[in-house]
Amino acid sequence: AELEKSKGVVATLLVQNGTLQTGDIVIAGTAFGRIKAMTDFHGKPLKKAGPSTPVLVMGLSDMPSAGDLFEVAETDREAREIVTERADVIKKKSQERKKVSLEDLFSSYEKGEAKSLNLVLKADVQGSLEAILGSLEKLGTDEVAARILHAGVGGISESDVTLAEGFNAAIIGFSVRANKEAAAAAKRNGIEIRYYNIIYDLVDDIKKAMSGLLAPTLRETMLGNAQILEVFNISKVGKVAGCRVTDGTVERGANVRLIRDNVVVHEGK
Repeated sequence: AELEKSKGVVATLLVQNGTLQTGDIVIAGTAFGRIKAMTDFHGKPLKKAGPSTPVLVMGLSDMPSAGDLFEVAETDREAREIVTERADVIKKKSQERKKVSLEDLFSSYEKGEAKSLNLVLKADVQGSLEAILGSLEKLGTDEVAARILHAGVGGISESDVTLAEGFNAAIIGFSVRANKEAAAAAKRNGIEIRYYNIIYDLVDDIKKAMSGLLAPTLRETMLGNAQILEVFNISKVGKVAGCRVTDGTVERGANVRLIRDNVVVHEGK
């Protein structure tokens, strides 16, 4: 499942038994909604889908998790009751979950103190988020654990920075970036934001932090930002982006990221 700007929450479902139809009320994990539209893997609209049929559906209220089983409810009321019950169970489990720490671990080890790492985690898609959460849970020990204050899909917002500030947490962004306001708030309040695009690097850094061996941070320097106004197709060259520099400078040979809705969609030079 993922969030698309023009469509909202879209989820790919695989029908196992029965027939899924446009207009059905679907429950998937803690998300539910009436199917507004349904397409096959070619993007062709569908009204019905039988067993073994993969479909893309629109109309869910929230982002389901990868691997969630889905079912069709008779009424909106029944769907809401089931989802509320599931959400309560998940909330209780998350409160009982062990927690891991990224900053100031070395000194705390020297003092013999147990330390928990408060984290706010944002990722580009639900699948990545689930994989990271699963990896972090396995790292927990009796002495040190990772405490996930909030985990979600999408860019890093000002509310994420406010939450991190309140709990003295670090913010982890996986293939996403902070918007301008969030980045400025983080810098102003001394909140650390770490960016990753490889899960193993993220987990490895946290492992090192837990061992008191975190290496010096590699910091990137932002040269500037540019907004793409139009894309031109030029034969034998490919796509060329006509841009306006909105702040800073743009330099030949510099590293560049293409960001759409605060999610990194391409990296290059």
